[in-house]
Amino acid sequence: MAASSHVALRKVTLQAARSKEFPEGSIRHGYDFIAPLTDEGRIDLQAWKAHRGECFAHRHWGDEPTMQGLLVHRAGGPGGSTWTFEWKGVKEESPTDEDEGYRFGDHLFKVGEYVSVREPEGQMLTFRVVNVGKG
Repeated sequence: MAASSHVALRKVTLQAARSKEFPEGSIRHGYDFIAPLTDEGRIDLQAWKAHRGECFAHRHWGDEPTMQGLLVHRAGGPGGSTWTFEWKGVKEESPTDEDEGYRFGDHLFKVGEYVSVREPEGQMLTFRVVNVGKG
């Protein structure tokens, strides 16, 4: 990666893309999260390390209560690491729950791009980036 890239905290909004589950897509199902993005729209790991406590995430899913948590980077997974949304206190029996961003380290977070998220049950869903604003 070029060292000349500028990095800024940005709020990324994802909405469910057209799929078997959502034939027309869905504005009621998605995520928003804060992440340090380069000018080209990639998550910057070093900047995340410096700002991890500011990288909040929210999951809105129809009529379910909004889940709140953080964007987290973990070792392991495709390419040697995985970005996840870590939800705190989701269920009494499991104090932490995670949704895994599929190859988030490789994706551009720009309006119109598509990304996938694997839910804890293993289902992979596709989302469209609908907004990238100031964090």
